Amino acid sequence: MIKNYIKVTWRNLWKHKVFSAINIFGLAMGLATCFLLTLYIFDEISYDKHHSEANQVYRLHMDSAGEQLATSAGPMAEELKNEFPEIIETARVLKFPNIDKFLLRNEEKDVEFYENNGYYVDARFFEVLTYDFKYGNAVTALNAPNTTVLSEAVATKLFGESNPIDRSIAIETPFGIEQYTITGVYRSTYKSHINANFVLSMENSGVGQWVNAQEGLLGNNLFHTYLKLDKNSSKNQFEEKLPAFVDRHLGEQLSELGFERSYHLQAIADIYLKSNMMWELSQNGSMTYIYIFSAIALFLLLIACINFMNLSTARSEKRAKEVGMRKVLGAHKKALVFQFLSESLMLSFIALLVAIFLVIAFLPLFNSIVQKQLTPFEHPNIALIIVGLTLFTGIVSGLYPAFYLSSFKPITVLKGKLVNSISAKNIRKGLVVFQFTVSAALILVAGIVWQQMDFLQEKDMGFQKERQLIIPYRSAATAQNYAALKSELLKNPRILSATAGDAYPGIQILSDNSFYAEGKGVEDGIWTRYAQVFDDYTETLGYQLLSGRDFSRNSSVDSLSIILNETAVSKLGYTTENAVGRKVFYDFNAQKHELTIIGVVGDFNFKSLHEPIAPYALRSLGQNQASYFVATLEGTGLNATLDHIETVWNSINPDTPLEYTFLDQDFNKNYRSEIQTSTVVYGFMFIAIFIACIGLFGLASFTTEQRRKEVGIRRVLGASVLSITSMQLKDFLKLVGTAVLIASPLAYFLGIQWLQNFAYKVTIGWQLFVGAAIVALSIAFLTIGFQVIKAAIANPVKSLRTE
Repeated sequence: MIKNYIKVTWRNLWKHKVFSAINIFGLAMGLATCFLLTLYIFDEISYDKHHSEANQVYRLHMDSAGEQLATSAGPMAEELKNEFPEIIETARVLKFPNIDKFLLRNEEKDVEFYENNGYYVDARFFEVLTYDFKYGNAVTALNAPNTTVLSEAVATKLFGESNPIDRSIAIETPFGIEQYTITGVYRSTYKSHINANFVLSMENSGVGQWVNAQEGLLGNNLFHTYLKLDKNSSKNQFEEKLPAFVDRHLGEQLSELGFERSYHLQAIADIYLKSNMMWELSQNGSMTYIYIFSAIALFLLLIACINFMNLSTARSEKRAKEVGMRKVLGAHKKALVFQFLSESLMLSFIALLVAIFLVIAFLPLFNSIVQKQLTPFEHPNIALIIVGLTLFTGIVSGLYPAFYLSSFKPITVLKGKLVNSISAKNIRKGLVVFQFTVSAALILVAGIVWQQMDFLQEKDMGFQKERQLIIPYRSAATAQNYAALKSELLKNPRILSATAGDAYPGIQILSDNSFYAEGKGVEDGIWTRYAQVFDDYTETLGYQLLSGRDFSRNSSVDSLSIILNETAVSKLGYTTENAVGRKVFYDFNAQKHELTIIGVVGDFNFKSLHEPIAPYALRSLGQNQASYFVATLEGTGLNATLDHIETVWNSINPDTPLEYTFLDQDFNKNYRSEIQTSTVVYGFMFIAIFIACIGLFGLASFTTEQRRKEVGIRRVLGASVLSITSMQLKDFLKLVGTAVLIASPLAYFLGIQWLQNFAYKVTIGWQLFVGAAIVALSIAFLTIGFQVIKAAIANPVKSLRTE
């Protein structure tokens, strides 16, 4: 029986090649989309699942001065462990500010390169967090000072395939060159929010001295603190004890500063997808985007299934006599249902094979968009899910046609009186409306996303973003050569200005303080972030100096000076006109300090447009070292200018390779998630439209075929081609217009929700909805227009001859 089902199914599929091709390709597109997005979702939810006893490991984070920080002070881990016996072990991770890359050297093989994602960690790091070691002992790897554990990839770059244990490498940072002994190599087989390419012992002769000098719990909140609790302790019970801990250790200091602070625990498995705080170790994922991609996958598969149901029921007249003959010859309804379901399942599995081919073909492009290295069968469960999804798709999409076709009465069918019922037609129309509702909603959402992303690129940020070259100082020697580099580069007329500082717009700002105005106290302070800079900083970055002056080239003159933005001046109670020459104060180590305002700059977005403009200041670096060199370049001859900069750099800093970025590129990294998501939405919008158009094209083909005789009669009776064409087009365009009306409020709601992520955003205007309606109607017209016009101009004699 099953063999017979397969044989009949194959004959039917082969007999109706166009119908079969439309269904197979539509389903294949839906399945391929599901496959790709399932790969992405599985990859995103796999972070930090591998840690041993992961349900007992938490990261400490804090709410302070109205902001959420993923970090805490250095001594916090030890204080908590000493006070709370339920803590089995603690570990700290330090991503030192302004060190985004380290220069690694294997002097034996004359190999050197920059490597990012290097972190300083405690000796107990590998006891709290799980890593798969290829060489070395995880428990003892970091017991000794100046030791390092490398990822397998970094070890291979330094030493090839040989075992590097107990060998030495030089690691250079702005704080100097340190020798580290390799005590372990781990495999990068797991995904973690701690995306470390190598880790360094926090006990070392460089940064370690600063770490050991940390005593207070109030400031220098730069450490990611991880706690491992015993099995009998719960997160909630532990968090209930933290307010009392804060009162004991920080109550008096917080009261003097006039702000509150609280500490909380976050399960390690929740960090990657559910955390977006300041000072995250790296850019995390988002559950919001998981939901978005899941919804896209589901709806695309649904509209592919709808194609099948629509086309199958539309072909009912062509298969009605087959059903009638089978019933006359003794076929039961159950057998007919199985027959039609087998056709649906066979078509689905053929579509699955096509989908696998599409996935393999388009996976490299998808990887480049989402910036991952996904492979088709990286997660074994995905294969089972896709096969199960294919079975489900085949059954769901074939169930209604199977029962509909098998319900025909043989007498009616064989007399040739079968007419599609009103309910069947209405169901088909409803399914078409659903398809185009999804497509129209995606068009509208894509339009909102495009408008916002264009707004992000075009908005005046209050500083010059374009043509700003950023050179990070990777060593102390390069930072000390700032004056020589600046002097030499400015001899080139295509380099318009140059400066340096410890920060620039778009990156995390390390320094902050609570400043208060004349006649006020510390309780009136406003929390202000500030960058420490050299002269020419405001000119080079293109800040608008509203009053006062820039820093003097004599660094000692402005050691107690400050430049504020408009927001800071306003919150302090001053105005742009009267602020210059006034004082601001801050308390440090129980002493009051004062600074003189020498200038006011216009407000600018020193952070991304996700956040409103906040108080910001500039202070003089004085004799301190900068972290970044900034130069404004002319727009023409860029390649020649960059070659010149590299030549000058190599002559002044021969031992340090030149690396640079551009400020606008760095700033756009703040929108990486939005850029990736918008690209995915655009791509799958086109896929949704394509699948819907395939179904509409097929449905139009069968509908015009069913109305062939009607059209012939109308032509004989004198109807014009235009009137016949408009009559048939009107029926389809009504459905698409209805879909747009339904999609508009849905897309508006989704767009408003997404725009809540931005402090600065576009207004959704009516023009977008009119444009989307025109696009959807135009797509529908182009899809069915050929079929309708072809039927209208056909020779009526041919259509009526069978009568």
